[in-house]
Amino acid sequence: MHITHVVENLNRGGLERVVIELVRAQREAGHECRVVCLFEPGSLAPELQDSGVEVQACGKRTGPDVVALARMRRLLARGGRGVLHSHNAAAHYHAVPAAAGLGFQRIVNTRHSMAGPDRGCRRERLYRRAARFTDAVVAVCDAARAQLADHGVQPRRELLAIPNGVRVDRYAPRHDAARGRLLAALGLPAGNRLLGSVGRLHPAKDQATLLRAFHSVHQAMPATSLVLVGEGSERPALEALVGELGLRHAVRLLGDRGDVPQLLQALDLFLLSSVTEGYPVALLEACAASLPIVATRVGGNAEIVRDGTNGRLVPARDPSAMAEAATAMLYAPAQAAAMGRRGRDWAMAEASFRKMAQRYGRVYAG
Repeated sequence: MHITHVVENLNRGGLERVVIELVRAQREAGHECRVVCLFEPGSLAPELQDSGVEVQACGKRTGPDVVALARMRRLLARGGRGVLHSHNAAAHYHAVPAAAGLGFQRIVNTRHSMAGPDRGCRRERLYRRAARFTDAVVAVCDAARAQLADHGVQPRRELLAIPNGVRVDRYAPRHDAARGRLLAALGLPAGNRLLGSVGRLHPAKDQATLLRAFHSVHQAMPATSLVLVGEGSERPALEALVGELGLRHAVRLLGDRGDVPQLLQALDLFLLSSVTEGYPVALLEACAASLPIVATRVGGNAEIVRDGTNGRLVPARDPSAMAEAATAMLYAPAQAAAMGRRGRDWAMAEASFRKMAQRYGRVYAG
């Protein structure tokens, strides 16, 4: 089977990691794969290129760009005509017209996020139009599937839900020795409890709420530190907030890192403060690392974090609620550790990458 994946880019993120691992699994199964990027190739592109996967970019500029659309059509025409699998809205509503008449046997789209709140905006209108010419639209969680149906993308009975998966075996359970090494490397006090979060520094992730919550945690438990892993447009504002809250001694912004599995091993508690989510890979990774979790009750988070079982769910934009849940876990380490173990057990049974890849294989076959 020849499979063409179309993405916005391959910069570091959950969607992009899923696509890269899916391509690897498909090649291992004997399929021929390539990736077409709507914008730039992205920082993760070399991972595929070094293994012989073709990654090409259309160089789209801001706003309507017929030159980029024509470039995408030329790139699509050069490859095989098996499966065209686009990821998210913009990639899809560019890929569908670019592929018109080229003879692709199956067109599949995965919407990795929730639909936008304004169903009348240009992006959602173009996406609904492209969905009419799509063989299968896949949501990454039941909550997103229901919202896409409410937005009129396709009837709910025709929409599919395939949760993201991770390679659970790549994530060792957390342990104190890893925490000690990371604290020392970051110049933080030995013996501190370490909280952390992974995600791009973007308004949708709302790390400002997380920082305010940690400020309360740190006041109640001074022997705590926080690490934020990821990069993005909000970094200057978040650095300023760290200073305003008087937390420079306790908080580290680690930027874009390629060693997330090792970093997760060092944490005592994982926090996710997003105001919108699909089915976040970051939470799956935290479960795989046997971390107890405090996450906001948005999107598909509640399909991963079962409140009181492997973590706690709190309202979005509520630093007090997040701080209260985090502090309670830190004061009850045995219960928190049990939550982490239950999360890992669930991930091994339900969030494996192999299960996700098999489900996509059935979608491709029709």
